[in-house]
Amino acid sequence: MTVVGVRFKEVGKIYYFDPDGRDIPKDTPVIVETVRGVEYGHAVLSNREVEDESIVPPLKKIIRLATAEDAAQEENNRKKEKEAFGICQEKIKNHGLDMHLVSVELTFDLNKIIFYFTADGRVDFRELVKDLAAVFRTRIELRQIGVRDEAKILNGIGICGRELCCASFLDEFQPVSIKMAKEQSMALNPTKISGICGRLMCCLKYEEETYEFLNQNLPGVGDLVRTPDGDGDVISVNVLRQLARVAVRKRKQDDPTLSVYAIEEITILEHRPQPEEEFEERPRRHRRGTQAANAPETAQ
Repeated sequence: MTVVGVRFKEVGKIYYFDPDGRDIPKDTPVIVETVRGVEYGHAVLSNREVEDESIVPPLKKIIRLATAEDAAQEENNRKKEKEAFGICQEKIKNHGLDMHLVSVELTFDLNKIIFYFTADGRVDFRELVKDLAAVFRTRIELRQIGVRDEAKILNGIGICGRELCCASFLDEFQPVSIKMAKEQSMALNPTKISGICGRLMCCLKYEEETYEFLNQNLPGVGDLVRTPDGDGDVISVNVLRQLARVAVRKRKQDDPTLSVYAIEEITILEHRPQPEEEFEERPRRHRRGTQAANAPETAQ
């Protein structure tokens, strides 16, 4: 099936649409219909063939190529979003709601306004919705998002000194676990392996497959191994260099001697599991830690 990949945000997820017989080059602005209404987007993937299994039917068609008037309306909508943001903030303050407004989205056809917010728990915003509907006279949707989504929207500088990955090139989040940090021999210090969102850094995922492969033949810390100099306990390992530091006793009554061996020189005699280290993701510093579950990016 022939499809075109359309993106609605600068670093958002790519959605497939039917080009309806048109040859649509990359970076062409288009008008499409989504579950949220009529939207303005950019074709980031030109016409291509994909397997039917990778399509979620029914595949919607591109309505038309965007015109200069459409681009002007889209720009005007962005200005209205800023105005709506200020109005909503004032309404939140008036109602005394414990919520933090993050972003506002206005659909291209002005059919709906979506307000994204974070909060420490559930928020009763029914009266707020009534107030906003009275002001904007259109459909209002308030959507609670998680701290990772908030970081993606607001952007910032990570501890590496670069722009956040989620806001610069990651179109969707991947699961990240503390096991990835352990496999990469990183200190389980929340300030070292957490992003500015307070969750585990997305970059822990990048080298996961490499470290899984390199760790296959390495002993664990505490394992009993046999070396050319005798048996001993593994004190530490260097994953990238494939080396193990071992405390070796040539005889039982001897004091241990620390030596470094290549993985090919040792044989694992006994695995000795180490006690699990506790790790707690650090809370946000600019306000109370947001515990709301991460919401996926809005499906089109």
